[in-house]
Amino acid sequence: MAETFSSLDALKGAVDASAPAALSFDDAPRIPVRDALGRAYATGKRKDAVARVWIKPGSGKVVVNGKDMSAYFARPVLQMILRQPFTVAGVENEFDVMATVKGGGLSGQAGAVKHGISKALQLYEPSLRGALKAAGFLTRDSRVVERKKYGRAKARKSFQFSKR
Repeated sequence: MAETFSSLDALKGAVDASAPAALSFDDAPRIPVRDALGRAYATGKRKDAVARVWIKPGSGKVVVNGKDMSAYFARPVLQMILRQPFTVAGVENEFDVMATVKGGGLSGQAGAVKHGISKALQLYEPSLRGALKAAGFLTRDSRVVERKKYGRAKARKSFQFSKR
């Protein structure tokens, strides 16, 4: 009986030695994901806003819901938020962006478009993933408004208490 176990151990060692090293998904090289028109597509989300974003090589023109970025997002801070992924990746004025965004307010929509641009950039050029991930642009900001509960004035605020 002991001979059987030792021969099984020897066989197991031979199989392990001949098997290739285990590969994980982290080791596999990422390949660019583009459609027939050479664009990369991604969906970005923030609060209640959802943005559909397409990027393609171009001059850096950003169109949101059919309007130029400066017309749709009039505040300079919101325009800066949209430019952040390109600045971090070091590809300013190299990609044209076409985005449609729904829901939420302007700030949430700007965050959603930024998230979508970041995801589309890393799909178009996988080598940019490290810089975008380190800056935290590929992580969806999951903070949303808490729902109102019954018996409460708002989500957590109670009605005024009266002793008499």
